[in-house]
Amino acid sequence: MSKPKPPKKAKTKTKPEPVVEMSTAEATVATLLAHGINTVYALPGVHNDHLFDAFQRAGEKLRVVHARHEQGAAYMALGAALATGKPQTYSVVPGPGLLNSGAALLTAYGMNAPVLALIGQIPADAIGRGMGHLHEIRDQAGIIARLVDHSSRIDSPAEAPAKVAKAIASMHQGRPGPAALECAIDVWGKRGKVGAIPSPPPPRPPRIDDDAVRAAAKLLGKAKRILIVAGGGAQDASVEVTELSAMLQAPVLAYRRGRGVLDSRDPFSVNLPLGHELWEEADAVLAVGTKLNPMTAWGVDSKLAIVRVDADREEPSRYRKPKVALIGDAAPILRQLIDELARFNQHRAPRDDEMLVRQTKMRGRLSKLEPQLAFLKVIREELPEDGILVDEVTQLGFAARLAFPVYKPRTFLSPGFQDNLGWGYATALGAQHARPDVPVLSINGDGGFMYTANEMATAVRHNIPLVAVVFADGHFGNVKRIQEEQFGGRLIANDLANPDFVKFADSFGAAGRRARNPDELGAALRLAIAAREPTLIEVPVGPMPSPWEFIHMPRIRGL
Repeated sequence: MSKPKPPKKAKTKTKPEPVVEMSTAEATVATLLAHGINTVYALPGVHNDHLFDAFQRAGEKLRVVHARHEQGAAYMALGAALATGKPQTYSVVPGPGLLNSGAALLTAYGMNAPVLALIGQIPADAIGRGMGHLHEIRDQAGIIARLVDHSSRIDSPAEAPAKVAKAIASMHQGRPGPAALECAIDVWGKRGKVGAIPSPPPPRPPRIDDDAVRAAAKLLGKAKRILIVAGGGAQDASVEVTELSAMLQAPVLAYRRGRGVLDSRDPFSVNLPLGHELWEEADAVLAVGTKLNPMTAWGVDSKLAIVRVDADREEPSRYRKPKVALIGDAAPILRQLIDELARFNQHRAPRDDEMLVRQTKMRGRLSKLEPQLAFLKVIREELPEDGILVDEVTQLGFAARLAFPVYKPRTFLSPGFQDNLGWGYATALGAQHARPDVPVLSINGDGGFMYTANEMATAVRHNIPLVAVVFADGHFGNVKRIQEEQFGGRLIANDLANPDFVKFADSFGAAGRRARNPDELGAALRLAIAAREPTLIEVPVGPMPSPWEFIHMPRIRGL
């Protein structure tokens, strides 16, 4: 007798995936919006006409801030990303448009900034054939791939959502960084069936190596004199770094990207030259989100116990293998480290008085940097605690990295190891646009400012109330000093022909002012910050004392 057949399982009906007809550009814009990106810094051009039409059709959901040069658009996206910590997008045409934006994209890579570049392309069937199309460049995809962490080409409407979503996701996987997508002129407008627009995936709990955290806690718990080095990767771990500093009685060294992780008013917040002294005395270093390169790592040697916390798996062993490497986001790792240290940390005598004495001595050493310090003092007095300062590769910028008090994360923006002249004004413009709730101040030399001075038109057109201070000495000042000191005073290519910067600002419809000393600068800043309008303040200056003895210091233990 045969066994009765089991009843058939009812087939579960899966809800069909919604399919609509869209252009590639429309699908791209829809995916950007679904991932919370509602601003594009851009320059239009024929290769991206369909993309810009999709921007326009998005209406009030998306804002396009059009700059006056591709480098300006890309730097604005960079500034917005640094000021907010969130992905930002810019769009330019291929070839010269891409190359014009290349310095900003390279800087985004060096600063681990989540910037998405949308780059046009020549007709799809002509790519790689060398036919001489408008803006054609040999192997554009290869050039892009060397500037970003993730890149791809969108070839159809159907694949646009997945590729855009993947590019955005890549900017937060492991080490943050930029991504880029290119699309051919005849593909942007191509229409086809498009499936559901993907939403951002839910956040996944970070994977933390419990054994490594315990090993780090044991090492740090028994160390006697610990130095914490904070880089850009520690910006979102300010609470944890501050708690660890107090728990370990450990000074926190920050030079450029890590400024503000520990409030400068804390006696344990130390600058580069004081960190240099403390490194020599340390028996353990906790490096958080920093390359720990030779600028700060004077003692990367086998005798010093180093614990590295970094999102990039390759970074900790770039100079030498640390005692312990903790891979992942700094904040959750440090939170777990704090919990473990409660078990292993020894009793520590307070070092507050020691640090206050050392801070006083360091201020005495730095006092030779005048008039830079006097100018920085009035800037700090007039800029609110949560206001953002964007430095430049200039005498005031170098001094600011050493002596400007920074109270909160993401309020001191500095270009990291690229340290590229001319990045400042347009980057600050993007920071101010993305953070309209706080004042942003850009400090510049006359040499660097003129790289993107044309973007004052963008500030006025989009009513971005950035305040820029231009310290004008009529030279590339650092170049001139090097030629005087190292090349027998043989001067070449360092003198500048400048406009009247006050009239220059007036010609754009911005507010122009002039300040001849720190007191006048303070008064001008007070008016400018209160007015909340695009402003340029010119400060005529002469030669300034060199900061390099506090920056390029001799190695103590060698590499």
